[in-house]
Amino acid sequence: MKTARLLLASAALVTLSACQLPVSLVRQEVIRKPLLVQPADSSNSPLYVWHGAGQPGPVRVTIDLSQQRAYIFRNQENVGWSYVATGRSGYSTPTGTFRISEKIANKRSNKYGTIVDANGNTVRSNATAGVHRIPAGGRFVGAKMPYWMRLTSNGVGMHAGNIPHPGSPASHGCIRMPYNLVSQLYTIAPVGTPVSIVP
Repeated sequence: MKTARLLLASAALVTLSACQLPVSLVRQEVIRKPLLVQPADSSNSPLYVWHGAGQPGPVRVTIDLSQQRAYIFRNQENVGWSYVATGRSGYSTPTGTFRISEKIANKRSNKYGTIVDANGNTVRSNATAGVHRIPAGGRFVGAKMPYWMRLTSNGVGMHAGNIPHPGSPASHGCIRMPYNLVSQLYTIAPVGTPVSIVP
């Protein structure tokens, strides 16, 4: 009886072994988990999705003004999307095809910012250089535009910035992106990277 059981167990083991594929035929799947960051005013919708770290190939970006979203592609594969804040009423973001022509990691605006007095106290936020008066001893302080990537000669570009209401325009014409996402894009998108802005 013991021998019969042993033979039966051996037969089952041989059968199971015969069902396995050779290691050379097994395809290895790599699962990339996207990094999700929630917008401040929503518990359901992510502010961006990014799974492009380590992905090889050329980069291109499409900005969709109607959706207020950016779509990032690498080697023709979509590696992420993000809500953006583009030009609000009176400060339109241009449409067309552009290329990144300049990159500055720690840029400040030379047009929009705040005015401070001689003691460094803000006397006017949301100021425009050359339009709003600077008090004696005061100065204009340009708004921070981290990870600046210029698209036009007249100062429109992509950079890190506040997205107060995801899905709605809010900027002076630039394309604001979440800080953590645009820092990734800045790393992988060289000067010359194509950027399409569609209505």
